Amino acid sequence: MFLADFLVVQSDFGQADGAVSAMYGVAYQVSEKLTISDLTHDIEPYNIHDASYRLMQTTPYWPKGTVFVSIVDPGVGSNRRSVCVLLETGQYVITPDNGTLTFLKEYVGIKEARQINEATERLPSSGESHTFHGRDIYIYNGARLASQKVSFETLGSELAVDELTTFDLIKPTYSDKKVTGTVDTLDVRFGSLWTNIPLAFFKKWQANYGDSFDVKISYHGTLRYHATVAYGRSFAQVATDEPVLYINSLLNVGLGINLGSFAEVYHIGTGNDWQITLSKLE
Repeated sequence: MFLADFLVVQSDFGQADGAVSAMYGVAYQVSEKLTISDLTHDIEPYNIHDASYRLMQTTPYWPKGTVFVSIVDPGVGSNRRSVCVLLETGQYVITPDNGTLTFLKEYVGIKEARQINEATERLPSSGESHTFHGRDIYIYNGARLASQKVSFETLGSELAVDELTTFDLIKPTYSDKKVTGTVDTLDVRFGSLWTNIPLAFFKKWQANYGDSFDVKISYHGTLRYHATVAYGRSFAQVATDEPVLYINSLLNVGLGINLGSFAEVYHIGTGNDWQITLSKLE
């Protein structure tokens, strides 16, 4: 397989200190020919769920051979594994085996997996440090793989895909009158809700722009939002500050406010505990 020299990095480090820059310095020491891009460094600290979702949102749009490094690692220095996987779409991901690969395994597909030997496959002279594996293991091996200094097959020992650590995902459900799903993540900057309800459900309903639906959002079974909301092509199809159902860039149902943040206005969070139900109006 052709390997591009693309390295894409995600973390929960932020950029208030030198951690990200140090990682990039390590990568460029491996190869100055690398093209390094940021996925994001603003994952909420320790939020494995969001790290997993952002990888699923991004990886398929990069060329085959691109190497992604994701470091959201609350178990750094513990016995959790370090892994590299080859996706069905041809990209690679290097990350702690802590659930970060969940969305990719479910929605993109993982073809093969390798376990990286943390004792040997690491930045030289870093063996006494156990709290910055992002620099010492993940970016180092990501750079070696992206620059073809090592191959996927020699990077680590074979690991069965089914042995990878994942967290539970709740699949959406459909009936003639009602669909349910979860609020998987936010369109962070604008506060829109991204659900796991697919466009296919709306197509089964033969929903048209301008149709209205009964929308309920619950948290641990407690109702947090209930209103009638129009289905629109985009935000501009409703008045300012009005809610709208729409199809997002991943072809799932979104819920937003025109020129406002739905999440902030209604104090809505993300994850399996946030359930959304859409009902057809008679």
